[in-house]
Amino acid sequence: MEKVLSKKRLQIPQVVAALKHRNFRLFWGGQCISLIGTWMQNVAQSWLVLELTRSAFWLGVVSTFQFLPMTLFSLYAGTLIDRFPKKKMLIFTQAGLMTLAFILAVDTWMHTVKLWHVLILAVLLGVMNTFDMPARQAFMIELVGEADLMNAIVLNSSIFNAARVVGPSVSGLVIAKLGIALCFLINAVSFLPVITGIWLIRLPKPVQPASRRCQEGIWQGIKAGLDFVRKTPGIFVPLALLAVINVFAFNFNVLVPLYAKNVFHAGAKTYGFLMGANGFGAIIGSVILAIRSAHGPKMRSLFIAAAGVSIFELLLVPAKSYTLAYLLLGITGLWVITFTTNCNSLLQVQSPPNMRGRVMSIYTLVFGGLVPLGSFLSGSMAHAWGAPAALGLGALISLAFTVALVIWRPSLLKQEISFKWQD
Repeated sequence: MEKVLSKKRLQIPQVVAALKHRNFRLFWGGQCISLIGTWMQNVAQSWLVLELTRSAFWLGVVSTFQFLPMTLFSLYAGTLIDRFPKKKMLIFTQAGLMTLAFILAVDTWMHTVKLWHVLILAVLLGVMNTFDMPARQAFMIELVGEADLMNAIVLNSSIFNAARVVGPSVSGLVIAKLGIALCFLINAVSFLPVITGIWLIRLPKPVQPASRRCQEGIWQGIKAGLDFVRKTPGIFVPLALLAVINVFAFNFNVLVPLYAKNVFHAGAKTYGFLMGANGFGAIIGSVILAIRSAHGPKMRSLFIAAAGVSIFELLLVPAKSYTLAYLLLGITGLWVITFTTNCNSLLQVQSPPNMRGRVMSIYTLVFGGLVPLGSFLSGSMAHAWGAPAALGLGALISLAFTVALVIWRPSLLKQEISFKWQD
């Protein structure tokens, strides 16, 4: 009994090991507030587009515009991230995101908002996120060091998914009771804590001088990053699987509002709760991952999670009950967080410090930059055949690719991952 209690006491700190670092606490605390606002804006923007156009096609187009900059500029962004201080870059990007949210809030509140306004702001939002997302990922190791990186990634994912529960649910209620504009305003204000937290972070002077980091040309840097990924199977395979799953299975922002409106014949409140269900399942997955973070990422877990996402999306296709849909979206969310956390961790633990910004920019390119393609395909299919058919076809393609990879390289399921990088 004493050994069991001792083991439990050792395990509890491991769940939140990264929080012992002051810099990570400042960053993480700000994100706890800001991400709720981000999810409120995501839901409100999709609902705004539906109100302006009543079209599944335009919902996909707006999502395409928002993620198109990642497709075009992610590789360039990664090279710059490896050259310049990430702290300053993040303050700039977060301030830019706050400004864009405030502009959309005022435009909507004054009832002057047009579809083309939303499209322009979506592009600008995408430009900011193209630099912000990989910078945040690569910044993590500077906050916690090598030993607690996996736990930091899990904790960061946990608040992201907690926000997926709180943000959409609150957004649905706010839209129904107070209007869409307030969601955008709340998001704008929510950036203040994270900007303050990043400003207060204290980092040691960089080991590598800026002049040395800038010796390599931009295109040389991009080519070096792509060559590294291509020659490292432990990084290339997760990225290839992520590409297919992201295009065909991760289209919740396009398809869930259509489920709420066309399948369940409901409004913004139901839409918010359905999006929240996905996040609630991801929270449960985050807790499990945090407990197991000391064991590191597993290639086998990546493939199992990819299959889990696909299978539970297929089960959602014939669902006519709101309760059943809520449950299935929750379970899908659990598999989504398991997949993305293992993928993110596999990339970081196998990337050397001088490549991490570029590797994570390629991750951003695949994770965010391919969203335009996925959004366009799912929006077009939903427009032609309905949301359930679009969801089912995407899930089938994802499952087929996952099974094909396992048949082609069964040894991947047994591959052990070690921490290869050294600072």
